[in-house]
Amino acid sequence: MKPNIKPNKPFGVIVEAHGSNDDIRDIDIKMLRDLVWSERLLVLRGFRTFIGADDFAHYCERWGEISIWPFGKVLELVERNNPEDHIFDNNYVPLHWDGMYRPQIPEFQLFHCVKAPKAGQGGRTTFSNTSLALDRASADVKSLWNKVTGKYQRKMEFYDSTTVSPVIDTHPLRGHFVIRYNEPPREGFGNFVNPPTLEFTGVSHDDIQKLHTTLRAALYAPENFYAHEWQEGDLVVADNFSLLHGREAFETKAPRHLRRVHVLSNPPLDNPRLVSHK
Repeated sequence: MKPNIKPNKPFGVIVEAHGSNDDIRDIDIKMLRDLVWSERLLVLRGFRTFIGADDFAHYCERWGEISIWPFGKVLELVERNNPEDHIFDNNYVPLHWDGMYRPQIPEFQLFHCVKAPKAGQGGRTTFSNTSLALDRASADVKSLWNKVTGKYQRKMEFYDSTTVSPVIDTHPLRGHFVIRYNEPPREGFGNFVNPPTLEFTGVSHDDIQKLHTTLRAALYAPENFYAHEWQEGDLVVADNFSLLHGREAFETKAPRHLRRVHVLSNPPLDNPRLVSHK
């Protein structure tokens, strides 16, 4: 089946069904994988998709080896009562890369929307194309970023880990430069549950403040940043090696339910920046 493919703004592509009877399983995975490699982000919309988490995981196995977590293959991203971590809260989530605290870093993130928030309730998933941000940054700004190393420590129910990474790193498969950065939680966003411990070194205190200011300006610049407003049934596939992602806050008890699966590269990428992991 050849679906409708059109550019998304400011990056990525939208893959649309011809009709509601088109099944997402009938789209060639190699074609989709090639699109992710070239465009960084896919939004597949309007297709007949999955009946439950196991069905979703079975489909994801066609993309490659799934990263297995303590909870299994599929993470249910839904607001919890009295959450112990911000991923299960309704607050915003700062930009970061997935697998930064895990022994292996996934190449692809696959998100399936089971239930979408209603209009105006928030909860968009955010993506920043770090390759574009680097291409558009000035030489002085890139020189600053290139001097800084981030140390990230995070403890939650699935791990207790420390990662140390330069802000400008190299794409593990293609050799071009990417940004690896866990954005500090911003003030004024309410009670941020279980924040990571962050330390940035390599330049003066004043330049560390400039680092955060310039990175946020670049990563959230409209030409580098995309916020996906969910529709039920959407499948979003992201290049985790090149993009950073996060989440906008959403209205508590909004019907926001995503399922997420991590798919490893071939061969799997052992995390080169992981210092300790429990």
